[in-house]
Amino acid sequence: MDGAYDLDTMMGYLGDFGRYQMWQFTLHILSAVTAGLHMLSLVTVAAIPEHRCEIPDVDVNHTMTQLNDTELALYIPTSPMGGFDSCSLLNITTNDSYKCDIWVYDDTYYKTSRAIEWSFVCDNRWMGAVAQSIYMFGVFTGAVTLGNMADKFGRKPIFVWSAVLQLVIGVAVAFTPDYYSFLALRYLYGIFGSAGSYITGFVLTMELVGPSKRSMCGVAFQAAFACGIMLVAGWGALIKDRQLLQIIYGLHSAVLIGHFWLMDESPRWLWANGRAREAVEIVKKALKMNRSPISLETAEFVSKGTAESRTKTEDSAGVLDLFKTPNLRIKTLNVCLNWFANSLVYYGLSLNTGQLSGDPYLILFVMGLVELPSYVLTVYLMDRMGRRSLTALNMILGGICCITAANLVMGSTESTAFVVVGKFLIASSFAIIYNYSAELFPTVVRNSALGIGAMCARTSGALTPLITLLDSFDPKLPSIIFAVIALISGFLTLFLPETLNKPMPQTIQDGEEFGKGDTFFTSWRKKKTPDVEEPVTAKSPTSEQMQPLGVTR
Repeated sequence: MDGAYDLDTMMGYLGDFGRYQMWQFTLHILSAVTAGLHMLSLVTVAAIPEHRCEIPDVDVNHTMTQLNDTELALYIPTSPMGGFDSCSLLNITTNDSYKCDIWVYDDTYYKTSRAIEWSFVCDNRWMGAVAQSIYMFGVFTGAVTLGNMADKFGRKPIFVWSAVLQLVIGVAVAFTPDYYSFLALRYLYGIFGSAGSYITGFVLTMELVGPSKRSMCGVAFQAAFACGIMLVAGWGALIKDRQLLQIIYGLHSAVLIGHFWLMDESPRWLWANGRAREAVEIVKKALKMNRSPISLETAEFVSKGTAESRTKTEDSAGVLDLFKTPNLRIKTLNVCLNWFANSLVYYGLSLNTGQLSGDPYLILFVMGLVELPSYVLTVYLMDRMGRRSLTALNMILGGICCITAANLVMGSTESTAFVVVGKFLIASSFAIIYNYSAELFPTVVRNSALGIGAMCARTSGALTPLITLLDSFDPKLPSIIFAVIALISGFLTLFLPETLNKPMPQTIQDGEEFGKGDTFFTSWRKKKTPDVEEPVTAKSPTSEQMQPLGVTR
């Protein structure tokens, strides 16, 4: 060993993706599966089946009696949108309509659910919406608070405690007896179920694998999340009792409990926080697992790490440090808009798919499945096109698809095709932004940066249903809003620096200096401008001329 005994030297000995990284990555990615499962659990546990008002003396024991349209017309009024009104009955004497307070449900697919128990229908539809929104607000809270805590106290403690709590709360929520205690547990469920372990696990992977494998590993997290969605559908189709179903969902988090003994802390975080000796010991273990012939001397690195940690101390605050310096502040705001826009357009396009007929479990399964080809293509293109160009292209084209679909007949083959293509593109850019954020921001605030990004995504996810209400003014207005935000964010992404094959910044100062002057337009101009040879002179080179060309830190 020779040269500087620093972190990048030490991590470089590991290689990009050896046996050790593969083992740790396998442990980390399990958190993505459980996060996807918990996020969509309410789709089945609180599903709202086809329903209508209970018809006295016709529906017996609160069970829906199957009637044809002619028979239903005697008891059920027609809604202004066409079809039968699911919230009203006809007075057979006066032929006047009135609202009912008891409903019957089609039990073809759902035997029990929270929506059936608490009547999340008609004037009570807000109850189901609030239950999902409170979960998203929990994810919002967890993304900010747990992200900051992971930067201060370590990735592993936050991961493990989140795993324990999502297991406990995921099972406990199945036994809540009333609506408001259900909301309270749903809020906590969101904090730990889809924020704590997932974001922390992602950061752990990004800080461990080499630059050439970050794309593959990062996108694999999104694919694992989609697999969690498919698990929701699979278990829902098999288990019809909503309480047992929620217990099964919650018990999936048990696969994360063993991580307390099996998973290691991030060597980068340990090094950045003055715990160089522990970082070296983990790398030594990793080298042994990777069957590397290199042997590290702990003392040679510990003094270097201690010196670097003193320099870093003033940079170790948290979320606010992302906004203190100009370059880092601009990147943070740009990335936050990117997260916000991706989530907004993703859910906006999902709403444009309309009501699909058929088995709801099969539809949910397919909706998770269709994301996988997008991620495969993303992995292939990320290391060829770079993060910046591919993200911007996906968002701009996704916005165009969104606005095009809005101007076509809803439900037509053409409209559906544009919606599907748009969702394919946005799923890709959504996957990239996780990698991009992890590579743009320094180690000391990386978890906080991902947390604030996820917070912006959850905010837009909660706003999407409210924006869709604007269709009462103009049916095209929601899609236009989604498209415009996507187009603006896609264009602004071109001003972010490229991170492909660049070393990850460590300190706040590294993050401030990283990518200064590097935009799509400056890079494109450099590619278009041919190199001009300088005339040879006999003068001695200056110190500036002796600096290596093309190196950006």
